[in-house]
Amino acid sequence: MSSIVTVESPFPAVGAVSDRLRRRASRHVKERVIEFVLFGAALVSVFTTAAIVYILAKESWVFFQQVPLSDFLFDTQWTPLFDDAHFGIMVLLSGTITSSAVALLVAIPLGTVIAIYLSEFAPFRVREIAKPFLELLGGVPTIIYGYFALVFLTPLLQKIYPELPGFNLLSAGIVMGIMIIPYVASLSEDAMRAVPMSLREGSYAMGATRLQTALKVVTPAAFSGIASAYILGISRAVGETMILAVSAGMQPNLTFNPTEPGATITSYIVQVALGDLPHGSIGYQTIFAAGLSLMLMTLVFNLLGYWLRRKYREVY
Repeated sequence: MSSIVTVESPFPAVGAVSDRLRRRASRHVKERVIEFVLFGAALVSVFTTAAIVYILAKESWVFFQQVPLSDFLFDTQWTPLFDDAHFGIMVLLSGTITSSAVALLVAIPLGTVIAIYLSEFAPFRVREIAKPFLELLGGVPTIIYGYFALVFLTPLLQKIYPELPGFNLLSAGIVMGIMIIPYVASLSEDAMRAVPMSLREGSYAMGATRLQTALKVVTPAAFSGIASAYILGISRAVGETMILAVSAGMQPNLTFNPTEPGATITSYIVQVALGDLPHGSIGYQTIFAAGLSLMLMTLVFNLLGYWLRRKYREVY
């Protein structure tokens, strides 16, 4: 009588899935879900930016159907709420450029000096204490800065320059610069700290001092990051609202003199958005045209920062 020997196959039967393959499939699905969630989170910023551009372009198109582009760009008066309406955006651009220039003259030198000190000269304990306080300065509400400029700085400047009016672009710009210092200093210091220590050691080996190393080795090597900090400071100054609304006067005035009152694009938008103008009126549509101009300015600065990062980026 013959016996039949059964040999078990080491492979699973057709149609069956081993526990190991089942775990792999489950992990693959989880990774796909996580990837989809992360992609959706990244898509939020893209969608928000596209929606903002769409709204500004759509409403501005309605505005430019009633106001010629040449009047908008070259008219020297901005009185959209008067019976004799004028729509010269250069009036608001002059206030924006003047206040931003004053702010940058304060923020860039002081922020760079602070960054060099914290990165190259400050002891560890001083750096760990000073940097949180510096970043805390950037968290103060901007309207507080506005009242500080109006109540404290303007009377102080009037003692030096008695003819300075109570509302002016100078005090607003100086306080804006103080507000921007943490952004410039913190990002610049991070860029300098990222420079490899070998570059510093090579400079010291050649006989350079710490100041020479900081200025001639570390700063050029970190210039792409420092330039990004400057561009962020410029964008922050151009987009500032409450400091200028409180202390600059909100008077449309075509001037590049910081000792005079003036209006900026952002302060005008606040002024109109809180008013009683009906939606769809030509006065209300001006805030979208002004906002589109402001966004184009910011885009130019961001593209400039991107170009500087690409041009001066160091690869270690």
